Amino acid sequence: MSSSIHLFSVNPLLKPTNFSHSRYSIPQNRQFSAPSACLNVDVRAPDSDSSKPALSEKASRAIEIMEEEKRVLVGTYARAPVVLSSGNGCKLYDIEGREYLDLSSGIAVNALGHADPDWLRAVTLQANTLTHVSNIYYSVPQVELAKRLVASSFADRVFFTNSGTEANEAAIKFARKFQRSSHSNKEQPPVEFIAFSNCFHGRTMGALALTSKEHYRSPFEPVMPGVTFLEYGDIQAATKLIHTGKIAAVFVEPIQGEGGIYSATKEFLEALRTACDTAGALLVFDEVQCGLGRTGYLWAHEAYGIYPDMMTLAKPLAGGLPIGAVLACERIAGTVNFGDHGSTFAGSPLVCSAAIAVLDKISDPGFLASVSKKGQYFKELLVKKLGGNPHVKEVRGFGLIIGIELDVSASPLVDACRQSGLLVLTAGKGNVVRIVPPLIISQEELDTAARILLDCLPLLDESS
Repeated sequence: MSSSIHLFSVNPLLKPTNFSHSRYSIPQNRQFSAPSACLNVDVRAPDSDSSKPALSEKASRAIEIMEEEKRVLVGTYARAPVVLSSGNGCKLYDIEGREYLDLSSGIAVNALGHADPDWLRAVTLQANTLTHVSNIYYSVPQVELAKRLVASSFADRVFFTNSGTEANEAAIKFARKFQRSSHSNKEQPPVEFIAFSNCFHGRTMGALALTSKEHYRSPFEPVMPGVTFLEYGDIQAATKLIHTGKIAAVFVEPIQGEGGIYSATKEFLEALRTACDTAGALLVFDEVQCGLGRTGYLWAHEAYGIYPDMMTLAKPLAGGLPIGAVLACERIAGTVNFGDHGSTFAGSPLVCSAAIAVLDKISDPGFLASVSKKGQYFKELLVKKLGGNPHVKEVRGFGLIIGIELDVSASPLVDACRQSGLLVLTAGKGNVVRIVPPLIISQEELDTAARILLDCLPLLDESS
C-alpha cells in the first residue's frame, strides 16, 4: 500500500528555526536490546509444574493488585497490565523495577516530568502551611496564580475548576449567562452551540454533549440539547450557522488531541472569529491538551494570532494535581454573579501553589523555544525512521504534540512499545499513535523513543 508522509517542519505557524538533526541521526545498523516484557494480561498463579519458573514476590504482588482492582473499582478503564510505582524525569518504574520512557506524561499532564524539584518544593511547602480552605475565603496562592494567567493571556478574569471537563461545563454556563444578559429584551436569547468532528471536550453531561464521538454520548442520552457538530475546518458551514443568530458559543480545539492530532488552519480560526464578532456569538478555545507550552507557544492560539473570548485549561497546569480553569474577558465575566457557579475544591492553596511552579517554568521564553526545537527535531526523525513503512500514513502536529497515523489499529504498536520500555498513547479512531511527552524530554530520549518505535513497527504486519 502506498503511503503519504506529511511533515510540518516548514509550518507557517511555527517559529523559524535553523535547527538540523543530522548530528543526532541513529546509525541504521544499530541494534536495540529491549527490556523484558511487561506482565501478560492472561496472568495465573504458579502451579505445581516444576518446569515453569515461579513468579517473584514483586510479580505476584503486581498480579494481586490487578486482581484487586477488578473487585473494588468500577470497570471504566481498560488498563495496560502494568503497576507503576515511581517516576523521575521522563522515566517511570513499575512495581517490579522495570523502567519505561514516558511519552504519554499522564495524558499530557506531567509537563515537567516526574518529581520535578521546583514543583516538589512548592507542594511540600504549601502542604506544610495550608492545603484547603474552600472558596468561602480568600487565599494567596489562588490570587497569585490568577494574576499570572491574566498577565500572560488575553483574559481579564479566571474561574478555577478541578478538571478540563469542569472547565468546559463552566464555559457553557458562562456563555449562556452572557447571552441572556446581552439579550434581556428578547424572549429567547441564543442558547445553542457549535462543536466539530473529532472533538473531545469532556465526559460530564454538558461537555459530553459537545464531544463528537457518538459512542461516548449514546449510553447516557439524552444529553444537553442544542449542539450542532460540523466538519473541523469547514468555514462555509460554520459561518452560515453562526450567522443564524442562534449560537451562544463555538467550542473549538486549535489542535485536537484525543481526536487524532489535527491542527486547525489559520483561515478556519480567523473565519470563526469574524463570524462570531458579527453575530454576537462567543468563541471558546479548548486548550486543555494543546495549551500551556505543548506547541512551543504558551497558548496554542498564539501561533495563529487569533484570540478567543474564553479559553479552557487543565491537564498540565498543576503538574499532576487536579486543576482546571476558564479564562474569560471582562464583558463575559461581568455577567456572572455570586452563586451562578462554584466549586468546593477548585483553586485550593495546595494545587494553586503547584500550578504557579509549573506556569513559571513553562512560560519562560527559553523553555518554550526548546519545546519548539525538540518538536521539530522529533518529527523529522520520525519521518526519516518510520516514513518508509507502508502502514504509516502521516506524521503530524507541532511542538511536542505529535500523531502518527496508521492504516491499521495502533494498539498492537502501542502494546509492543510498552513491552519494550516506551509508553505512548492512541488517539483518533484508534489508528493514531499519540505522543505527548514531558516538555523537559531530552533529544537523547527522543532518539531512544524513535528507535523503539522503529523496532516495533514490524508487529503491524502481523496484526494487519
